Amino acid sequence: MNANSEFDSELHRTAIAQLDRVAARLGLDADIHGRLRYPRRALVVSIPVRMDSGKTEVFVGYRVHHNTVLGPTKGGLRYAPDVDLGEVSALAMLMSWKCALMSLPYGGAKGGVRCDPRKLSMQEKENLTRRYTAEIILMIGPDLDIPAPDLGTDEQTMAWMMDTYSMTQGKSVPGVVTGKPLIVGGSAGRREATGRGIVYTLYQAARHLGQELRGRKVVVQGFGNVGAVAARLLWREGCTIVGISDVKGGIWKPDGIDIRQLEAHVAETGSVTGFPGSEPISNSDLITQPCDVLIPAAVGGQIHEGNADRVKASIVAEGANGPTTPEADVILRERGATVIPDILCNAGGVVVSYFEWVQGLQYYFWRESEITARLQEVMTRAFNRVWALGSKEGVDLRTAALMEGIKRVAEGYKVRGLYP
Repeated sequence: MNANSEFDSELHRTAIAQLDRVAARLGLDADIHGRLRYPRRALVVSIPVRMDSGKTEVFVGYRVHHNTVLGPTKGGLRYAPDVDLGEVSALAMLMSWKCALMSLPYGGAKGGVRCDPRKLSMQEKENLTRRYTAEIILMIGPDLDIPAPDLGTDEQTMAWMMDTYSMTQGKSVPGVVTGKPLIVGGSAGRREATGRGIVYTLYQAARHLGQELRGRKVVVQGFGNVGAVAARLLWREGCTIVGISDVKGGIWKPDGIDIRQLEAHVAETGSVTGFPGSEPISNSDLITQPCDVLIPAAVGGQIHEGNADRVKASIVAEGANGPTTPEADVILRERGATVIPDILCNAGGVVVSYFEWVQGLQYYFWRESEITARLQEVMTRAFNRVWALGSKEGVDLRTAALMEGIKRVAEGYKVRGLYP
């Protein structure tokens, strides 16, 4: 079976290359390695949607379970114009390593619908979400697969998914999704979890490097939920946020951006662009500006062979999934930059999703202070394990994180054996 046939995409090729490299380093059993290269199951569905015009448009959707060896699968649902089976399968694989790395009882999953959510009305998005949920309903459930928000989806999307699933069960099932509104069983602290987790890993990286986080100059690419939360928390902790961008462009202000004023500007205009007192800058140029910490929190492949040698940050904290290509990884490593890999850096979201799932199953909800403290404990413990392994093996943090996550999944396969 050719891994580059049904699932062929740049992201999937990268994920497979990472797995193969780490498997060789771990001396992984060839049979288990072979099983890890493919998803356990993948579903492709057509989604007919009645549009506001009265016409029916058909979209393509996916749901992929990479493995179920450590528990039910967990992974986000993205709405984007370029979603394909290869991308979704790669992200499901990365979710397997991420969940295992964070010691969560989950396998990896991912879902996607090929659409442009910005061109859909609220009613069209609801119709799309409900029909997609109905089409994949045989693959989801609180003890089977638990979707969550991702690129192009949000709390409202999860509420529609939960309601659609619950209607088929004849009862409310809050544990079928995470990242939903508080009023229907969401968790306090879930919205801020990914950005908060980035800050916790940055604290640990600075500590291990003998630095203070306070006073560092920070660039954030992407001012969505993840980037905005990370920027706000770092600004409150005394960092100088010198550059920020969103899908419409970026801003540069060497003496520091007041995040409260920027948030008010974004609420009024819909973008960071045009912020008073700042210079306009493109997303690509922002990445190579002078700073101490770079947080790519937008989309994948932003740091690549063509610009990695011009990245000046000493710490790169990957808020997005796959923002650094393998070629760029080598360049950053050679120039001494510390890269906190995505499966560690942005894992705060899935950690608090796990907390939400547990709360939903128990119908008992925790205070936000408890959730934040537990998140910090999990993120700190995982970071320190990865740092220690990297130091012991003489490898970068990405390799160490992948070694830890892949080894745990492989051990699960080994213990459980092969049925039949």
